[in-house]
Amino acid sequence: MFDTLSDRLANTFKGLRGKGRLSEADIDAAAREIRIALLEADVALPVVRSFIANVKERARGEEVSKALNPGQQVLKIVNDELITILGGETRRLRFAKTAPTVIMLAGLQGAGKTTLAGKLGLWLKGQGHTPLLVACDLQRPNAVNQLSVVADRAGVAFYGPQPGNGVGDPVQVAKDSVEYARGKQFDIVIVDTAGRLGIDQELMQQAADIRDAVSPDEILFVVDAMIGQDAVNTAEAFRDGVGFDGVVLSKLDGDARGGAALSIAHVTGKQIMFASNGEKLDDFDAFHPDRMAGRILDMGDMLTLIEQAEKTFSQAEAEKMAAKLAKGPKEFTLDDFLAQMEQVRKMGSISKLLGMLPGMGQIKDQINNIDERDVDRTAAIIKSMTPAERQDPTIINGSRRARIAKGSGTEVSAVKSLVERFFDARKMMSRMAQGGGMPGMPGIPGMGGGPGRQKKQVKQAKGKRKSGNPMKRKQEEAAAAARREQGAQPVDPAAASNPFGLPTGGQGGEDFDLPDEFKKFMK
Repeated sequence: MFDTLSDRLANTFKGLRGKGRLSEADIDAAAREIRIALLEADVALPVVRSFIANVKERARGEEVSKALNPGQQVLKIVNDELITILGGETRRLRFAKTAPTVIMLAGLQGAGKTTLAGKLGLWLKGQGHTPLLVACDLQRPNAVNQLSVVADRAGVAFYGPQPGNGVGDPVQVAKDSVEYARGKQFDIVIVDTAGRLGIDQELMQQAADIRDAVSPDEILFVVDAMIGQDAVNTAEAFRDGVGFDGVVLSKLDGDARGGAALSIAHVTGKQIMFASNGEKLDDFDAFHPDRMAGRILDMGDMLTLIEQAEKTFSQAEAEKMAAKLAKGPKEFTLDDFLAQMEQVRKMGSISKLLGMLPGMGQIKDQINNIDERDVDRTAAIIKSMTPAERQDPTIINGSRRARIAKGSGTEVSAVKSLVERFFDARKMMSRMAQGGGMPGMPGIPGMGGGPGRQKKQVKQAKGKRKSGNPMKRKQEEAAAAARREQGAQPVDPAAASNPFGLPTGGQGGEDFDLPDEFKKFMK
């Protein structure tokens, strides 16, 4: 949703890189570009004015003038101000001292309240709560049935005694639901209320009556992130007419500019608490202003990525896999590869996961073109193999590849490519598990040295060169021979070791036979 804003801001900061000092003209030019970027993203004008004034004031201050890299300091200032207009700190749900906690959803028709009720119920269920979804939208056709289906998909309880479709008293349903939840030991009640196509007195009165009947602990205003500036106007109308405690952004995965959604927290004084960014019930999470600002500025969102990984991956399974890889690359089989791939798939869309990495905005076109079905094709190929082939892929010859391709509905070339990629991945993972770094990359601190470290050692060894003067070179060779004689000690040939710390059979370790998968790295 914020791609356009991210691109414009990225281009602005490119012009500031490498400058040892920022002039007034540089600051004014950057502020002008940022202002245009925010206005094009549909951010409310009062918010833009306040944002730019704060950025310019801080950019002219000492924190930039004395900085080693003024361009990066301005980026930090913009990041801080973005966090501010997004609400500052993360706002958590308030729970009642005595159960049940009542959460009321309000907003216009079409904002996604009913689906969001299911998403919130599933999210709270994952937090260890027992939520109850209550159907108080008795106006919209089939709204009660829709909430029932959503509750069933989310695996949470549903309360809808009235048929809806214009029949029933929503205020009475809301009041009765609290007593029902108390009797059935549900600790959270989520009340889905009716909406309208626009703000009107009837809508406000019904929402106010439900509020007064159940005294909710939280009133969440659900707003469609794609409706533009009208989102701010609607939020202000609900704040003044009914009141709300927090904002939920729905449809953040849309292609609208979305800047108006960024303005709501600043204009209404109420923080964004949750964000819905997909059609699936688990495409929902708490809203973190600092993480959203990082995504907009292409700084990544590693914390959310780590949290998703922690929810998906088992610690015991991870330790088991690490132990396997430490024993040797051949311990890692295609069954393990398939299990790891399916675990990653559970974390969500591959494109979304890559989008959380820093700097991925530069290749977002390639990320957006990723075919998510490739994972399914890979799984189909592996599942078409026999247990023996998964355990030892080296036995997969031409006839076996043809059989696997036919069984998985793919081409023979796809099977061959998968096996080759598996061998490469296995070598890399095993090397990293054993502390050798990644092949083809410098050693990572704390993970041992890779080929880059070896090259550095070789370069240092080459630093001492022989003199070009024959007489001087002869003297150097004589002195080196004398030093060798003085420092020579008897050596047991069986105890000698090669540069890898392994026993050798001949001079220089020629008789030591490296595993096939490592030979290409020694060429």
